[in-house]
Amino acid sequence: MTSKRNSIPLDRLNSGQSVRIHYLPEGDFRARFIRLGIHEGEQVRCLERLPGGTVVLQKNRQQIAIGHQLARQILVVAADDAAR
Repeated sequence: MTSKRNSIPLDRLNSGQSVRIHYLPEGDFRARFIRLGIHEGEQVRCLERLPGGTVVLQKNRQQIAIGHQLARQILVVAADDAAR
């Protein structure tokens, strides 16, 4: 299993990078992500970085925009590292 040391905040991704969700913050946001089919261990791709820090994720054909403050709290690992 990947440790927190190998993870980075979602807001530090580059466009086109594929990652696995390692940690979602507890509470309402976590529940919203789960309803969207995004949970810990799920693979997503950073589709775009918008001005102001918004990160646009893609899961299958679905696109989700995440604000900078929330993106800083979500930890991800490179898709290759998650298998280790």
